[in-house]
Amino acid sequence: MNPRTLFTELKRRNVIRMTGIYLVGAWLAVQVAGTVLPMFGAPEWLPRTIVVLLAIGFVPAVIFSWIFELTPQGLKREDDVAPGRSITPQTGRRMDRMIIVVLVSALGYFGFDKFVLAPRREAALVAGAAPNESKSVINEKSIAVLPFENLSRDPDNAYFATGIQDEILTRIAKIGALKVISRVSTKQYSSRPDNLSEIAHQLGVANILEGSVQKAAGQVHVNVQLISAATDEHLWAESYDRKLENIFGVEAEVAAAVAEALKAKLTGAEQHALEQKPTNNPQAYDAYLRGIALYGEANTLDEQSKSIQPFEEAVRLDPNFAMAWAMLARLNSFWYWGVEATPSRRAAAQKSLDTTLRLRPDLPEVQLARAFYQFYVLDDLEGARPSLERLLTKLPNDTDIPMALVLISLKQGRWNKSGAYVNRAIELNPRERFLRIQAAQVRETARDFAGAIRCYDEALSIWPDEPYLIAGKASVYQSLGELDQADPLLQKLHPTVKNFAGLAEICQQAKLRRSYSDTAGLLRNWLAQFGSSLVTIRNYYRLWLGDLERLSGDVANANATYAQARDELEQTLKEQPDDASVSGKLAEAYAGLGDSQLAMKYVERAISLEPASKDAWDGPRYEETRARIAALFGQKDLAISILTRLLAIPYLDPITPARLRLDPDFDPLRNDPRFQKLCEEKPK
Repeated sequence: MNPRTLFTELKRRNVIRMTGIYLVGAWLAVQVAGTVLPMFGAPEWLPRTIVVLLAIGFVPAVIFSWIFELTPQGLKREDDVAPGRSITPQTGRRMDRMIIVVLVSALGYFGFDKFVLAPRREAALVAGAAPNESKSVINEKSIAVLPFENLSRDPDNAYFATGIQDEILTRIAKIGALKVISRVSTKQYSSRPDNLSEIAHQLGVANILEGSVQKAAGQVHVNVQLISAATDEHLWAESYDRKLENIFGVEAEVAAAVAEALKAKLTGAEQHALEQKPTNNPQAYDAYLRGIALYGEANTLDEQSKSIQPFEEAVRLDPNFAMAWAMLARLNSFWYWGVEATPSRRAAAQKSLDTTLRLRPDLPEVQLARAFYQFYVLDDLEGARPSLERLLTKLPNDTDIPMALVLISLKQGRWNKSGAYVNRAIELNPRERFLRIQAAQVRETARDFAGAIRCYDEALSIWPDEPYLIAGKASVYQSLGELDQADPLLQKLHPTVKNFAGLAEICQQAKLRRSYSDTAGLLRNWLAQFGSSLVTIRNYYRLWLGDLERLSGDVANANATYAQARDELEQTLKEQPDDASVSGKLAEAYAGLGDSQLAMKYVERAISLEPASKDAWDGPRYEETRARIAALFGQKDLAISILTRLLAIPYLDPITPARLRLDPDFDPLRNDPRFQKLCEEKPK
C-alpha cells in the first residue's frame, strides 16, 4: 500500500480523527491531574504513572479505531460493513463533534488554570504555603551539615575546618534527590549539640551530618558521621587520613557516601560533578578555603569584602583555579551593584568572569557567576533571569539563586513570582534573617501590611532581639500611621557605626512625629563617628540630618549639611555617572538648598536612569522624590499627579495615605481638596 493510499484509508476509517481526540484528551487529563492530585496529597509517582499509562494506551486506541466503527447501532467491526460501502459519514461527524468538545474543554481548562488557578497557587506561595508539601512533613532525604569541629592545636586553623565543611556541603547540595540546608542557617549551632532532634525540627530536616577536622604538619584527619535526628541512630560514619595535597577527594567521597546512606540516586552528571578536583595546588586550595570561610561567616559588607583577598591569593598561586575566579567574579559583581559602581570594580568583575569562562565554562558555579554579572553589573534582567532559572536544576540547593530571582522578579513587577522564590529560599535557609526581611518586604511592596507584620512576628519569635527585624516591623507601623505601635519597637534600638539597623526608621519617626531636635543630635554624633569609606551610606544619613535640621528651623546648619552632601555626591557622580541613586540623592541635596532647577534636573536624571518601566520595585521611589520636590517648590499639580499614580501601584516602601497625612514634606499641599482625598484610607 503506497503512502497516499494508506493516508486515505486512515482518514476513511477515522483513525486520524481518533488520534486527535486521544492526544488532546490525554493532554487535558495530564494537566488536570498535575493540578488536582497534589491538592489531595497524592504521591509524586501518581501523575507520572498517569502519563505512562496514557502513552501505553495510545497504540491500542489507534488499533481500535482501525478495526471498529461507531454507528447508531453501536460498535461494528470494519468487516461487518457492507462491501463497497465506506465507513458512514455520520461516524466522522460524531467524531468531529467529539474533537470540538474535547478542544473546547481543553481551552476552557487552560484559561481557568491561567487566570484562576495559577494566581491562586502563586498567592498561596506569597502567603507562605509550600506548593505541594505540608510544612509538617519532613523529607526523609533532607540533611543539614553542622559546623565541623576544629581539633587542630592551632586555633588559626579554624578556617580549614569551616572550609572543609562548606566544600562537603557544597557537593552534597549538588545532589538533586536531597534537600540540603544552607550553611548560613547551620553556622549558629555548635559542632556536637545535645539537642539534635530540636535542631532538626528548627531546620526542617530528617538527618544531621556532624564532623571534625584536625590539620597538623601537612596531615589532615577528617571524621564524619550521619545521624537520623528522629532516632539518634548513626546511619553512616567514616574517618579519613590524608596528606594535605590529597585532601581534595575527601569531600566527594563523603557526599557520595551520604547519598548512598540516604538512598538518593546520583545521576551521571551529579557523579561527574562530585569527582571534579578544583585545583592541584594545595596552597591555592588552602587560600580558597580561607576565602570560603570568611565569605560564609560574613555578616556585614565590610566582613564580606575581606574574603576577596584570599581568593585573589588562590588565583595567584594557581591561575587556572576556575572556582576561585568564579567567586571573585561574584564578589566583585555584588560589590559593584551594592556598594561602589566604579569602573575599577566593574573591570575586576569582568576580568574574573572572562578568566573563569575561558577555563571552565561548563561548571554550574561559573555559569552562576556569569548570571550574577549579568544581573549586578550589566543590569540585564532579561538575560540573567533565564540563566538563573536553568541553574535551579543544576544547583537545586543553592539559596543564592532563588534570592537573586526574588530581586529580579520584584524589579520586573512579577510580584507573585517573588513570593514563590522567597519561600523556596527560606525552605533551604530557614535561619537566615535577611530572607525573613525580604519575605516581609515582598508583602509590604504589595501593600499587604498585615501580611508583612505576620512575617516579622514569625521571624521575631526566632530572633526576638534582631534589630533589623524590629526596625522593619516599626516601618510597617509607620506606613499604617500607627506611630504609637512603632514607638516601643524603636526604643529597643541603639544604632552604632558598625550596626546602624533602625537608624533610618528612628529618623522617619522623628519626622512623622514632628519632633526633630533630639534625633538630629543623635544623627550628628553618629555621623561624626562614621569612618567608613561608604560614601553613599554616609550621605544617605547626612541628607536625613539636613532634613531634620531644616524642619526644626535650624537653617544655617541644614544648609551646611546639604552643601557637604552635595559636594561629596557630585564627586561620586563623576566616578559613578550611571548610578541612579547618586543622582537621586543629589536632587535631595539641591532641594534642601532651595535650588528647584537643579533638584528637578537631577531627579529627572535618576528617573531616566532607572525608570519604573525598567525597575518596577525601586524606580517609583525616584518618582516619589520628584513629588516631594514638586510639593516643596509649590508645583501642586505635578506633585498630586505623581502621588495619585504612586498610591495605586506596588513598589519598595510605598507611599500610603497615612504617610501623606503625617509627612511634613507634603504640608504645602494640605489645603488642596485633591490632596485631602488622597489622604483618605480606601475601604478594604
